[in-house]
This record gives sequence, structure tokens and C-alpha cells, in this order.
Amino acid sequence: MRIDILTVLPELLVGPLGHSIINRAKEKKLVEIYIHNIRDFSKDKHKRVDDYAYSGEAGMVMTIEPIALAIESLTKQRDYDEIIYTSPDGESYKQKIANTLSIQQNLIILCGHYKGIDQRIRDNYITKEISIGDYVLTGGELAAAVICDSIIRLIPGVISDETSALTDCFQDNLLSPPIYTRPEVYNDWKVPEVLLSGNTKEIDKWRFEQSLERTKKLRPDLLDE
Repeated sequence: MRIDILTVLPELLVGPLGHSIINRAKEKKLVEIYIHNIRDFSKDKHKRVDDYAYSGEAGMVMTIEPIALAIESLTKQRDYDEIIYTSPDGESYKQKIANTLSIQQNLIILCGHYKGIDQRIRDNYITKEISIGDYVLTGGELAAAVICDSIIRLIPGVISDETSALTDCFQDNLLSPPIYTRPEVYNDWKVPEVLLSGNTKEIDKWRFEQSLERTKKLRPDLLDE
């Protein structure tokens, strides 16, 4: 997989995308991540990429030309499965979307900034708009890092135990059941007996019942889906 990220603050992405599982995925050549500074495509002598909104609304808007030039420079070199824009008014990000994106080959992620981007970019270039929550960040870089992390970990070979990702929260619209490890008893708090029984059928039944119970209590909206 190849991911190209367009941003006005590339330094914000160096840390989140340079460590842990993501870095190991890059070292294994399972994913390539390229961070592009949109200012490099600005024809303004001061490399400006923002301007006032025509409506007079407060806040600056990312201008169309440098973004368009950045996207076109990439799409001339290869076909992209999705051109994603991170925006608070985009589609709510779900595990199902992460699953779908994880099997794509080439992605562009455009990080919003300031008040947002010129609508013509959204109308003519963007194929998917994603929101990671009903709140506003100062820019889309953190959202882009979240999206990258969530899809890269699903690529076969990235996580040593590939079945682990398949049993995460939300994979079946259920929350994960409680998990335990050694010791069996701590401060008189005991691990449920069924998990020590070795009875796979009963353990699976317990896990499902616990997942269902936790989902009903904490996220009943997931069951409606």
C-alpha cells in the first residue's frame, strides 16, 4: 500500500507515523507513506496557501491552486483508489471504512486546515470525506494519523498475530469482551473460571455473551446498525 498525505504542517506527522507498528510496517515494505508540503506547490512568492473567504466569514480558507496542483502531480503518476479529505463534516469514521481502505493500493489523504478548503476541491477531486469525531481540530494532520494507524494495522503481516485485529472492538459491531492475564488471583480479584477451563466452546460462548452485554450497556447504538 502507498499513502500520500498532503498537509501544510508536515512536521506534525513525523512523530505519529515514524514509530511502533507503522514504522515496522514501513521497514517490512508493507506500506509506503509520503508526506507532501502543500506550500511547495504554491506559486505565491511567500508560499501562501490561504486567503479570505468571499462570503466575509471569519477565518482563512485554503486556496484551490496549490491543492489542485499537488493532487494532479500525484494522479499523473498513478491511479488512486481514494482521495480522502479529513473534515469534521465528513462521514463518521467506522471500523468498516478502515477495513475497506486497508485493502486498497493507493490513497491520498488531504489534511484540512484553517477554516477549511475551497469547496471546488471537494467537488472535483475528493472521493471520500472522513470525520474522526464530532469535534473540531486545528488541522487534519492528527485525523490523518488516526486513519493511517487504523488501516495499516489491518494489512496482513503488519501485526505478528493477524487474528488479533479480527477480534478487535467494532469488527462485528460489538465491543470486545473483558480480557485477563496472569496472575489468576490478585488482591482476591479472580479471573473468571471459564477462561481457565480450556473449554474452547464455553470460552467462545462466554466471550460473545460478554461482548453483547457490554455493547448493550455502553454502545447500544451499535446494535441498531
